[in-house]
Amino acid sequence: MSIFLSTLNQMGFLMLLIAVGYILGKFNLVEEGGTKILSKLENYLFIPALVLSTFISNFTVKTFSTAWKFLACGTVVVLLSAVFAVFASKLCIKDEYIRKIYTYGLAFANFGFMGNAVVSALFPNVFMEYLIYVLPFWMLIYVWGVPYLLMPSSNGKSITSGLKKLINPMFIAMLIGMVVGIFAIPLPSFVGSAVSSLGSCMSPIAMLLTGMTIAKINLKETFKNLSIYAVSIVKLIIMPLIAIALLCVVKLPYELALCTVCVLAMPLGLNTVVIPSAYGKDTSVAAGMALISHLLSCITIPVIFMIFQLIIK
Repeated sequence: MSIFLSTLNQMGFLMLLIAVGYILGKFNLVEEGGTKILSKLENYLFIPALVLSTFISNFTVKTFSTAWKFLACGTVVVLLSAVFAVFASKLCIKDEYIRKIYTYGLAFANFGFMGNAVVSALFPNVFMEYLIYVLPFWMLIYVWGVPYLLMPSSNGKSITSGLKKLINPMFIAMLIGMVVGIFAIPLPSFVGSAVSSLGSCMSPIAMLLTGMTIAKINLKETFKNLSIYAVSIVKLIIMPLIAIALLCVVKLPYELALCTVCVLAMPLGLNTVVIPSAYGKDTSVAAGMALISHLLSCITIPVIFMIFQLIIK
């Protein structure tokens, strides 16, 4: 029960920040240009700072020798999730565009903004392993998810160009943190303090941006779309429970099992809103998925973590 209450408290904190972001966006208290600036700061400064700080503090020779296990497990899980998403979406909807949105949503949760915030707060001792674990998810997003599911076919990109996107500020910060951590390179205290302080901004800004994005949704139409609830339930409840059931059979080390459940229990991501809108596509269904799944996750994530702690020792 303690994990349920602590997770519920953390989700309440995150949802409050999303609500604040929603108000800021709904009443245009932050201009479009301001939102873009915050998004750039999040992706180019705050997230890399959190990653850098985590790897500097925790990456050692011992963790380097076990990193391949998290990469391998993440690869297996993301491939299974993608296959499940393709078949499940075909059963749910006939419209090709909406089916691709559902496929992306089921295959890739909000393991970035929301996942980083939840794991860093609740399970800081495995946050570094979690960042390694989700690398295969990022790779599949860049080589398949975004170019083939979210972008118009005429704008599809090659696998090579998708892989180039892996060389981003977060990945670079991870590499620097690995080198500094494994060789125990001493840094001035003010550098460590600056990096730590910037990393602390990641979670609040991510949730504010989530709220600002959701503020653009037509709430009336969203709450009437039953298929959105169905997809959200599959993503938030059915997929994590299937994972927990399989983990009872396939005995994995606790940290690997925890990362698996964490990445699968997160709500649907926001790329399904941001990317198609850049090409003039209708994002009402995608935005509805983001809103409903984030609201439901306030309860489902604490419940899933409680079940995990009770079953997986």
